[in-house]
This record gives sequence, C-alpha cells and structure tokens, in this order.
Amino acid sequence: MASNVNPTVRRRRLGQELRRLRELKGMTAEEVAERLLVSQSKISQLENGRRSISQRDVRDLCGVYEVEDHRIVDSLMQMAKDSRQQGWWHSFGDIPYSVYIGLETDAASLRVYDPQVVPGLLQTKQYAEALIAGALPETASAEIEKRVQVRMRRQERISTEENPLRLWTVLDEAALRRVVGNKSLMRDQLEQLVEQSQQPHVTVQVIPFEMGAHPGLNGQYAILEFPDAADSSVVYIEGVTSDLYLEKANDVQKYSVMYEHLRAQALNVEQSRQFIADIAKEYAR
Repeated sequence: MASNVNPTVRRRRLGQELRRLRELKGMTAEEVAERLLVSQSKISQLENGRRSISQRDVRDLCGVYEVEDHRIVDSLMQMAKDSRQQGWWHSFGDIPYSVYIGLETDAASLRVYDPQVVPGLLQTKQYAEALIAGALPETASAEIEKRVQVRMRRQERISTEENPLRLWTVLDEAALRRVVGNKSLMRDQLEQLVEQSQQPHVTVQVIPFEMGAHPGLNGQYAILEFPDAADSSVVYIEGVTSDLYLEKANDVQKYSVMYEHLRAQALNVEQSRQFIADIAKEYAR
C-alpha cells in the first residue's frame, strides 16, 4: 500500500500531526528548535510539509513532545518512511514546482484563475512548448521538452475515467487573445479548450475585457481541495524564483470568496464556450 502513497500529501499530514503535538505540549517552534539544536525554519518546514522528514526527525520530535504511546510513534514513523518515497514526477529529475505537482496529483478539485495564459492542464502540446520557450528564453531545449512532458503527464488527472480531477477555470480574455506561437497554434488551442470544456468535470468561464476591473487583477492563483477532510485546502501562487502556498483558513477563505466574485462576473459556461469558439474562428482567417 505504501507504494500508492503520495509523498507530498503524506508529508503534509505528518507535518500537521507534528504541529498538533507541539501545540498540545504548549511549545513554540523556536523552543523546539533550541531543544534539538536545529534552526527554527527546519521545524516550520517540517510542519508545513515543505521539507523531507526522516524517521530520526520524528523520533526526536516525539521525544521532545513526550509522546508515550508507542502506537502513535510507530504510525508517525511509518508516515515519515512513506513520505520519502518518490512520486511519478521524480522520474523527470529536478522539477522546480514538484511540491505543487504532488498536491495536484492528490487533489479532488482545482479552481484556477489565469489572466495571461491557458492553464497547464488544458494546454495542447504545441502551445505548452511555445509558452515555456517564450517564458524561459535562456532554457535549453532538453529542459523545455522535459517540462512539456511533465505537463502532458499532469493532464492525465482530467483525462482519466476513474475519479478525474474536478477542474474549474476562469480565464481573462487576454489569455485567449495573446498569440502564443502563431495563429494556427492558437486556433488549435482554443478549439481544444472548447472541446475539453464539454467534459462534465471541467468548467471554463471567461471574463471579457468589457467587464472592466475585477477581483482577479492581482494575478494568477489556484485553490486545491482534497478528498480527505484531514487535508486542508491550499492556495497556490506561482512565482519566478519561488512559489507561495497558503494554508491558513482565513487566507483560503479570502481567495475562495474572491473566486466566487470572479465566477459571478464571468460569462456563463455556454456564453464562454461560444466566446472562445468565436475567437478561434478569428485565428482561422
């Protein structure tokens, strides 16, 4: 069973449990770090699931928290062992957003707002190639191809018949008007977008320019929700050199409310589909 465990999600669950034990003990992360002669950032990263955790780490932390129930300790040790397994994405080498891929792989639903480009899960291979090459002009062709392969593999979450990812995407019109590659490529991309939007688990809405100012002008973000109630929702904001993951309930709530406003201001599903199809026809001229 361990081989089917998502290591990223298992690290998050383990980190949440370790945080709970620390709080029950009434200790701060700084106090724990002092006891173990490690940095406070290490304790925080372990609790946030952003750092690989060893069984020795678990043993030491359980010692500090005076956990006497061996069943709890053994369970946490097994979670640490499982969390060090490799997900499918590790076979592609060093992927800068591997934490996000791990979360996406295990998510039950994903809400995405993108003001500039078509989201990765809905991209054609040609669009992805042109987009990555344009966004990373100094990147070697082999690295670009690797990123494209990862992106295509990620799309299996919405193409699988068994428990597919529930995807809701809100796009700004700019993402449809920006010519990535060439017009022929854009036509193919938008036609595929229309086709994918007809799947029952994929929803696509568009906010046209005429709507003016709206809550998404601050930029792209995604909200991931998970099938297990023990796994808190995560807001993901992609950065140039580092990514931001927000898990506090208040932060997730604010972004969720903002997303509801975006959906309300966007064209409905049928209107959006027709809007995309009309722009695709313009690229055919």
